[in-house]
Amino acid sequence: MSLPQELSTIFRIKQRSYKMVLILSLLEEYQTTHLQTFLLDSIAARFLSYFQSSLEEGKKVDSPPSGVASSWAEFSLSQTKSLLYTPIKALSSILEESNGGQAISFKPAVWDKLDEATINELEQYARTELDNYNNNLASPISLKSSLAQIMNSYIGAKSQPFSNHPLGQLLRHTLPNNLKKLSFIDENYKVQGSIGQGNWANIPWLAILDKRITDTTQHGEYVVYLFAEDMSSVYLTLLQGVTAPLKDKGRREGYQYLEQKVREMRELLPLENMQKDENIHLTASGLGRDYQVSTVAYIRYDRNHIPDDEQLIADLENMMANYKQYADSAAFNERDGVSTPVNTESVSKQIEQIKAFIIQKGFHYPGSLIENLYLSFKTKPFVILAGVSGTGKTKLVKLFAEALGANTGNKQFSLIPVRPDWSDPSDLLGYKDLSGAYRPGQLAEVLVEASKPENQHKPYFICLDEMNLARVEHYFSDLLSIIETQEWQDDRIVTSPLIQKEALRPEDQSIYGGLSLPDNVYLIGTVNMDETTHPFSKKVLDRANTIEFNYIHLGQYPDMMNPRNAIEISHIDNSFLRSDYLQLVDAYSEHRDLVHRTTEKLVKINGILEEIHSHVGFRIRDAVCFYMIYNERFQLMSEDAAFDLQLLQKILPRVQGSSATVKRVLLQLMQGALGKTLKVNELMEDASELYTTWSANEPTETVKHPQTARKIAFMLRRLEEDGFTSYWLS
Repeated sequence: MSLPQELSTIFRIKQRSYKMVLILSLLEEYQTTHLQTFLLDSIAARFLSYFQSSLEEGKKVDSPPSGVASSWAEFSLSQTKSLLYTPIKALSSILEESNGGQAISFKPAVWDKLDEATINELEQYARTELDNYNNNLASPISLKSSLAQIMNSYIGAKSQPFSNHPLGQLLRHTLPNNLKKLSFIDENYKVQGSIGQGNWANIPWLAILDKRITDTTQHGEYVVYLFAEDMSSVYLTLLQGVTAPLKDKGRREGYQYLEQKVREMRELLPLENMQKDENIHLTASGLGRDYQVSTVAYIRYDRNHIPDDEQLIADLENMMANYKQYADSAAFNERDGVSTPVNTESVSKQIEQIKAFIIQKGFHYPGSLIENLYLSFKTKPFVILAGVSGTGKTKLVKLFAEALGANTGNKQFSLIPVRPDWSDPSDLLGYKDLSGAYRPGQLAEVLVEASKPENQHKPYFICLDEMNLARVEHYFSDLLSIIETQEWQDDRIVTSPLIQKEALRPEDQSIYGGLSLPDNVYLIGTVNMDETTHPFSKKVLDRANTIEFNYIHLGQYPDMMNPRNAIEISHIDNSFLRSDYLQLVDAYSEHRDLVHRTTEKLVKINGILEEIHSHVGFRIRDAVCFYMIYNERFQLMSEDAAFDLQLLQKILPRVQGSSATVKRVLLQLMQGALGKTLKVNELMEDASELYTTWSANEPTETVKHPQTARKIAFMLRRLEEDGFTSYWLS
């Protein structure tokens, strides 16, 4: 396929058939009108017409979203326009909206490449992908046959090589993809299967998880097919994750917790036509007891008596209805009506809401910055905003927080100016005076407020203004270390204590004793890099995403950007920002391919960075993978655009020096950013052609990682003109 790269992979993540039909609708509208901007009403009409006419012709197509309409015949144009929001956002790398969201077009850079031949090839690409998708709908894989295949062949397969085994493909990819096509399993659910991690599991499984309450089988509640170790039967179960509760509480208290939750859920849910007992027998080992204790309800299918597909699907739909009822109640439990769904559509809508709120306040930030800030928070609760003075770093933090309902009035936003004389953590956390009384610092007071049970679902933002006026490693070292102790406990992320209880007076222990960094607190440091400030160590850089503010366009005026309608503030639940993964193993099974692609890129980069002893370790590998996973999950940017930002924020800040080796490393990194081979030996003598091309304006050529390329060009210029370069000196 000779399509430009930004077009050749747009259907890699299918998201049902909506993206393919949207692209075809846009191309049909262009061929009819020859205009380059299309009214959303016209595109929605074409989109809806495709599904309605296909059904009239007896073709198998996607059903409309569950809960909206029972068939496309009942679907309205206004409902279609709302539906289009998701595929438009998923294709935001090539599409843009205008006229307040009432018009849509390809981005100018894409139009430049859409000659007649490219349009025809793009249309053929979309039709081929759509036909393949619909063919799978018309003849889906049999659930009965799949379950039977696993039970009949799994024991024999365990004596065969584990890697790339067909049963792994069946459980990890084929079955999850087919279950996602069922009308009652939409994008709010994560579907994953496993035959083990590197070695054959005794009990393979296939799980369906509501993203509002869990994203891992280690904790929370989910629906799962569990295969008995002897493959005599498979159980469709409503189950609780046992790994985290038993690890955090110990086996005795963990069992008590799981048993209590089982009783509560059985009282809450109808659970009709299911077994509600402990007679689930998977294995003779201790793991079997874990499953017995954690199972809420189940249906057993014996290997020689598996019902037909119609009954299996009906059972699954019944189980999912109960699960949805529980998830709906859990999402609103004791939270004043604040819902907590974290899925592609809700994240995209919330980010657009944040952008609109910021514009309404008369401020404008470059494209994808809010998405980048969100993904950085989601990856790790510590972000650094760097750049020249007056670019709006502190204001961005304040506006982002206010758009989520966090402000100084409700104490969810705190601005802490850093003083040059700070030399230890006491300036933030507090100290004991001569009488032994504890005098809390500003940060400790926020942590106390955020840790209160009634506030644990609210996000709290702490902005350390001009963070590097003092040496960060001196006053912030305790926080940097504590961030690395995060672990799951009772469905929350907890850390080791910042303040030891034993060191305090009894009257202070109840408030400050054992105070830790809760999972609803987000730390943001703003920094100006000049001769008055201190540089950052790799210990700091490893633990943060560093977002730079150095490219300034002054020709922006408030009256150009203010929206017509007032934007309401959303009091968002902390699950919107909180990390879902703490270790790569939590996300590996579902995102294996993306993790491998990302790691392979980092391995090549590490080979370059080793020359100057700046190569990265597992902490950065995992953080970059998490960032890429969240981006793919919420479909905020293209994969190349997201990795571009990670190169800029996690790799380049580590590079500095004055030697020829540093220059060679920058040139080698530039080759990867441009996606083409450079004459490195010649450029070692004079690299001016690179940084002349990569000025503050976009170059004419299209490259793989443009922001990284621009930054490297500036760093090369500093090296040649000043004899020294650093990420911070542009």
